[in-house]
Amino acid sequence: MEKTMATSLRLPMASSVPCSSSSSMPLKHRSFKIRCAANSISSAKIPMPPLNPKDPFLSKLASVAANNPDALFSRPQNSDMPPFLDIYDSPKLMATPAQVERSVSYNEHRPRRPPPDLPSLLLHGRIVYIGMPLVPAVTELVVAELMYLQWMDPKEPIYLYINSTGTTRDDEGFAIYDSMMQLKNEIHTVAVGAAIGQACLLLAAGTKGKRFMMPHSKAMIQQPRAASSGLMQASDVFIRAKEVLINRDTLVKLLAKHTENSEETVANVMRRPYYMDSTTAKEFGVIDKILWRGQEQIMADVSAPEVWDKNAGIRVADAI
Repeated sequence: MEKTMATSLRLPMASSVPCSSSSSMPLKHRSFKIRCAANSISSAKIPMPPLNPKDPFLSKLASVAANNPDALFSRPQNSDMPPFLDIYDSPKLMATPAQVERSVSYNEHRPRRPPPDLPSLLLHGRIVYIGMPLVPAVTELVVAELMYLQWMDPKEPIYLYINSTGTTRDDEGFAIYDSMMQLKNEIHTVAVGAAIGQACLLLAAGTKGKRFMMPHSKAMIQQPRAASSGLMQASDVFIRAKEVLINRDTLVKLLAKHTENSEETVANVMRRPYYMDSTTAKEFGVIDKILWRGQEQIMADVSAPEVWDKNAGIRVADAI
């Protein structure tokens, strides 16, 4: 199933070539015949992911891709920074003298040049971006991309960027979570905006030591909510309420597991919506590191209070 879905995602990147219907095709042209068959299948329209036009991350990435696309592929191989996040620190990216082509030797299926559309550009950087609430269309796309990236290379990490307000349907968040747990790859999770409810669980479920958060991002955990009962009869309302309680207990257990807190602690803070900035999220165990580029150097350059007083000509009074 994984291979079939991954193949369907790969077909639109095939080059367009004229096909011949002749049945007397020489054996040496078999590869040409196979490519023709692939092109006939790729004519089927694959649904594009829903995009939020007001999303700041996508807007910034689209601007950089339009002005200087080569700059997106000059990232150092051994960088600790997840890909494409450095565009926030570089308003004007300068063109490099020569573009360094990333190695493709590890997998012959990887395209040498990415398709021009923005979702494929993210996928080429092994980025799965959740920039909307977890509706069924988003969940379907995210699960498919995770499976595709594992098929491309089961050893390279996958970067899950999150800016989502979660979902009112618990099965959407749990579907992505279960897919993450089944993958062989490391999953580096990054909160680039908001990680609310089920999205916060996905943020915490990343590989230990590889869970990041931008300085001004927000995370929040809360109890699952029941959808409007409308005119349902009493027995149906009871069944739905029971299912919500089961989902709440499951969410508490999973958050306790990934944040290394007790279930009682998680259950207590979830009684009401519990908001966390990047520092609080790190202390609670949701993330491992705050992505504040240059923070260490800034703090190292700050003078001690005694030095400030001395430079200002302030004398410290002796203790009485």
